Amino acid sequence: MTKAGFLGFIFLLFSFGFAIFSGLDKKSIKEIEKTFGTADFKLEPISIQEEINSILPMKIAPENLYKIKTSDALLGYAFWNQAPSKTAMFDYLVIFDDSLKIINVKVLVYREDYGGEIGSNRWLKQFIGKSRADRIKAGENIDVISGATISVNSMTREMDNLLQSIEILKTKDQI
Repeated sequence: MTKAGFLGFIFLLFSFGFAIFSGLDKKSIKEIEKTFGTADFKLEPISIQEEINSILPMKIAPENLYKIKTSDALLGYAFWNQAPSKTAMFDYLVIFDDSLKIINVKVLVYREDYGGEIGSNRWLKQFIGKSRADRIKAGENIDVISGATISVNSMTREMDNLLQSIEILKTKDQI
């Protein structure tokens, strides 16, 4: 391999390496522990059939949707993803109970100087209690935040697409 070829390979490796989801990290695990009040659980990745995934508003990969189980019960589900802000992506976690109602939402990493207010518990609590039957939209049933318009719209759109996808997955017996 030539030096130029090697450098090209390294460039591609770094370019695409950062786009790969890392899935549930330590922050996510701690948030799940806090939500359910136990560290005694296991995460089981959920694989979605490709033909069903192709019709979802939000594509689901095994590294971002998990069942949360104890040895004898299903506690709920965890969904991890990234969403765009103005110039970067932010990481977020959504935790559902066993009936697929949102019980916790957390912005794990926000990489911008502006718009980080979407990570506040006060703003995120608007999503708590929403379920697969709900539709949500910024400015209608989700408050907007001055100075964080792009992030608010992005997070709200992500949550709405997630809830619609969860509805389809439930009706197709995928979860």
